[in-house]
Amino acid sequence: MLKTVAAIVIDRVAPFEFGVVCEVFGIDRTEEGVPPFEFLVCGERPGEPLPTGVGAQLIPAHGLDAVERADLVAVPAAAMRDDYPPAVLDALRKANARGATLLSVCSGAFILGAAGLLDGRNCTTHWRHGQELLARFPSIKLDPDVLFVDDGDIITSAGTAAGIDACLHLVRRELGSNVANVIARRMVVPPQRDGGQRQYVALPIPECDADSLSPVLTWLLDNLRTEHTVADLARHARMSERTFARRFVAETGTTPNKWLTMQRVLRARHLLEDTAMSVEEVADDCGFGSAALMRHHFNKIVGVAPKDYRRTFGAATV
Repeated sequence: MLKTVAAIVIDRVAPFEFGVVCEVFGIDRTEEGVPPFEFLVCGERPGEPLPTGVGAQLIPAHGLDAVERADLVAVPAAAMRDDYPPAVLDALRKANARGATLLSVCSGAFILGAAGLLDGRNCTTHWRHGQELLARFPSIKLDPDVLFVDDGDIITSAGTAAGIDACLHLVRRELGSNVANVIARRMVVPPQRDGGQRQYVALPIPECDADSLSPVLTWLLDNLRTEHTVADLARHARMSERTFARRFVAETGTTPNKWLTMQRVLRARHLLEDTAMSVEEVADDCGFGSAALMRHHFNKIVGVAPKDYRRTFGAATV
């Protein structure tokens, strides 16, 4: 049973990510049937103000000794650095060793990694920091596409609001859907979001500095609606198919078909965000040929269906 929750804070803690943990576990909702949580804000030096990096300070009421009785130890995001407080890392290791559940929000995963607790484990973090997390801790099993990863006694979440998803998931896992739904309603958030964080990642606009293919790529972007074969593109570039395919991979890092599909998905995202075009019209404009084929590629690359993406990001009324 989840009864005692300790949130460990360090200097330059991120207020929003800390607030997520407070909102889920630190508010008394017993009148609505939510079991009470003992909520402990813990720091290396209790009573001392910690800078947050946004012109405010946070004062932990408890020391790290209070972590020893927590069923859940939450690690909010904090400014990333080369070295983290040894006492904090030791407290996390001890909590893990005695069987407590650990939950990180966003860059809090770096603190767990510094404690050696993510070695060989499935985990995630904000999509902007994924490669850095992997570079620092190469033995982790990073999933950069999801909102959170439940690896049993360690739960890691992606950026910022994904901490809400991870916290509500843990409540659902430990206390049931009814309790999670009550908390979600009070927070005015969905109890469970669809998709992963791929839908929030900006797809890069293609770059190609080489003179040989830049005109072809520019022409392709202006003619995505047209069906293209490698043979057609090679003729447009005035090369043999073999030479064109080899240069394309060398200069773009991918094949012509994959490059075209990625750019069509990128255009589809923009149209879904900025226009009231139907999915069928978007598919035709982007050169997919059919809405079904667009849904297939869009879901594979972005992680959600086109209509779900528009529901989240669309500015136009459909």
